[in-house]
Amino acid sequence: MACKVFFLIYNVNDNLRDISVFSMISKEITSCVVDYISTIAWRNKNIIRCSHPITTIQQRATLGHYRDLGLLFKRCTLLQPTKERLKFIFSKFSQIPCFLLEQCDVPDCRGFTCYGAFLQTLIAGWDELECHRVFNFLCDLTNLLQKTEGVVMAKPGVCRHQELQLRLFCRHVLLNPWLDQSEGQFWLMLLLKPWPLFNQAKILFILYGPLLPEGVLGWQDVVVSVLPHNSLWELAKAILVLFSKMEVRGWSSDSMLAIFEELIVIPEQWHIENVARLLVLCGSSLCYTILASKALNGRLPEVSRLIVFIILVCQKDGYHISWAVKLVQAIWKAISTPPERFNFILQLENTFSDVTKEFYEQAAAGETERERELFISHFLGLLRPKMIHAG
Repeated sequence: MACKVFFLIYNVNDNLRDISVFSMISKEITSCVVDYISTIAWRNKNIIRCSHPITTIQQRATLGHYRDLGLLFKRCTLLQPTKERLKFIFSKFSQIPCFLLEQCDVPDCRGFTCYGAFLQTLIAGWDELECHRVFNFLCDLTNLLQKTEGVVMAKPGVCRHQELQLRLFCRHVLLNPWLDQSEGQFWLMLLLKPWPLFNQAKILFILYGPLLPEGVLGWQDVVVSVLPHNSLWELAKAILVLFSKMEVRGWSSDSMLAIFEELIVIPEQWHIENVARLLVLCGSSLCYTILASKALNGRLPEVSRLIVFIILVCQKDGYHISWAVKLVQAIWKAISTPPERFNFILQLENTFSDVTKEFYEQAAAGETERERELFISHFLGLLRPKMIHAG
């Protein structure tokens, strides 16, 4: 009788949220719900749903539908072991092209976003062990590790479509749905941990590096062009998320420094202004940690040149110049002996002079913008005495 009542109610009131509540009344009702949502007719109606909406209203409705699906599957499988839950749930989604890597050719397909909304609702509140099982299950279902390997082993930019697909899948299914920073960090580390540091840096660039208007990654742009603030902002945010509370995740500052060093030479050494801008976007603490480490390892010429370009970035992007002065003072204090401190300030002064000469030569040849000439005439003259006084 309960099953008949269930089907009668469901056919009259086709509401996923209502039926998800109804499924928790008893084991018998739960069994009825599971049987019903396992039918081909129900799957065709509710899961194989258009993920190519045109209007904003359609997009919101579709996302809401998949969140409701996540809630339904969460509740009706509540009594099953995690492995059986995942096997049942993902069997309903495994053959849908819009939810799989490299299977849907429709431009602007919203399938990954819908899948992410479903998954986030489904596993919200699960502990890390269960979420790790979800990740492993998804990797097996989508061949994620094999596809990632194919991309990271190729030269940057050779597999453009695969790079973009990997970026979209990981961002929209695993990373973007989580508003809590610690949860985002958990999923990002799961994606990176199977790989050596060089590949971790490359994956980080694929996921968050600058994306050109034509939909390809700006591998060469970071090398040959000066990129604006917004092109590097997502990468900086990802670095900050990745290395927040490192000790909780078992990572160290050495890991962070190594990944950063690998990142800024992919595919070749970045334009120094892009490195400086990324450091500024990463904030005071991370910027100081990276530069102080370089200084303490005898890389003063590199540190000095980066500081000059950090000052340039501050001037161009509207940051107060005192930020750079405090950064230099902090690095100076980290250096242990007076002779080394003096050498640092001397190196910085010489670098100011060298960069000033470079800029003047470029300006004379018509290769620089007017704002760089202003930077030379005003900020270098202003900062030299401040930097020397810092020492």
